[in-house]
Amino acid sequence: MADKKQVPLRLSAKLYDEIAAWAEDDFRSVNGQIEYLLTECVKKRKKAGNNSSSDASEPTGK
Repeated sequence: MADKKQVPLRLSAKLYDEIAAWAEDDFRSVNGQIEYLLTECVKKRKKAGNNSSSDASEPTGK
């Protein structure tokens, strides 16, 4: 299993509530939902040809 980095993140209350509701709909934790969304964005960016030198880890799943 790959090491996970801890990153402090500040979100507005409104954004947090939106992500929390989305996470609940997808049967994920808020942290899992944020990781999933970021992973999907990185994948889309790579497909668009904007590759970076590092790979994102797979999301924690549902």
